[in-house]
Amino acid sequence: MSAVIAVHNLYKSYAGQVVVDGVNLAINKGECFGLLGPNGAGKTTTLRLMLGLISPDSGAISLSGLAVPQHAREARLRVGVVPQMDNLDPDFTVAENLLVYGRYFGMQDSEIAARIPALLEFSNLAHKRDAKIPTLSGGMKRRLTLARALVNDPDIIFLDEPTTGLDPQARHLIWQRLRELTAQGKTLLLTTHFMDEAERLCHRLAILDQGRMIAQDTPQALIAQHIEPQVVEVFGEQAAQWAQTHAAHYAQRFEVSGESVFCYVDDAQPLVAHLHGHSELRYLHRPANLEDVFLKLTGREMRE
Repeated sequence: MSAVIAVHNLYKSYAGQVVVDGVNLAINKGECFGLLGPNGAGKTTTLRLMLGLISPDSGAISLSGLAVPQHAREARLRVGVVPQMDNLDPDFTVAENLLVYGRYFGMQDSEIAARIPALLEFSNLAHKRDAKIPTLSGGMKRRLTLARALVNDPDIIFLDEPTTGLDPQARHLIWQRLRELTAQGKTLLLTTHFMDEAERLCHRLAILDQGRMIAQDTPQALIAQHIEPQVVEVFGEQAAQWAQTHAAHYAQRFEVSGESVFCYVDDAQPLVAHLHGHSELRYLHRPANLEDVFLKLTGREMRE
């Protein structure tokens, strides 16, 4: 299958600092692909390079068969973008925001107007058609920003942290809409700091750190490759002291983080049985997940 988005050996540096270091991607039609990484990993720069907003030092980029940045303007006509921060025009109504945005793509007003009812229905905003932007909730604004990205019926949609700051109900609604888009054959490139979001939505994903791609596969394959199948999180003031004498006996691998001990095991039952006898400790037993992979590969330290 030919890639709708293709990136080969991409490099970008600023003031001698490499921020994108040999990135390679091939994303297929109808795929939701996640781009994950700590702050400063190079995600936003990679997106800007792919959209032709900045030029690479070296490497090749193709969107829908068009070379970027050489043909970035033509490529962007086939792309929708949901930016990290909402940039809706507060002076316009919901419908007017869609109308004005469609004009940027050279669409006729009649063509845009014909698309607006379906876009408002898709974003669950039909009842807010004539509302001004300041009257909308955060979730409504985010859904409108998604609808606006679809006004030109794009083949590719870039989503930069689309659910940050939303309540669970709004997040789940946007997740549902994104699944509908991939079912329609749209190709999504998603950045997110929510590992459960990536695990739910992404067919495949890549993890970036310090500009380099350090892992790429399906969420399930990455979990199986990098993490033991079971995790027991041990909590409490005595947890670190307990870990010094007991964790290595029960866990294939463990990490101490503050008052928590993360025990990675193939079989959790012996450890769980042991913890039943320590009332001063609390614990949570769960399957390994994508967040475990992310923290193992990129570390638990804060990134500024």
